[in-house]
Amino acid sequence: MKLLEHCAGFSDDELARELEGFGYPSIRHQLHHVIGAEQYWVGVLRGLMLVAEDPADMASIEALRALRERVAGATVEYLKGAGDAELNTKREVVTYGDRKVELVPAHVILRTQTHIFQHQGQVAAMARLLGRPIPPGLDFPLS
Repeated sequence: MKLLEHCAGFSDDELARELEGFGYPSIRHQLHHVIGAEQYWVGVLRGLMLVAEDPADMASIEALRALRERVAGATVEYLKGAGDAELNTKREVVTYGDRKVELVPAHVILRTQTHIFQHQGQVAAMARLLGRPIPPGLDFPLS
């Protein structure tokens, strides 16, 4: 995630600074949320309730990078093991609070990826507010 690389240059204070107007008020919380959401939803598809609550996972950009690698690895592992029928057939899953819903796994995976861009925009806005805008092309890399 190129955004993590950009944020690696921020001080701990900048990463933790709470800014008004954002659901997750700091860059650190934004990054942790987007990674944790993917972990949660892929876990739901696998019949697991995985909630990223360990404060050590967001203690630094290095910790977030390690969490991202673990979560992305689990997503790839799920996708490699899932055939077309698994991915494209609506099925019942259990979400937080033992709530049962019917979802198409491919839609869930797609949503985790589009969710990244929603929060990338929020982190970009936060970085601008801190006087450290993201470099050109980071939000729309074509090369």
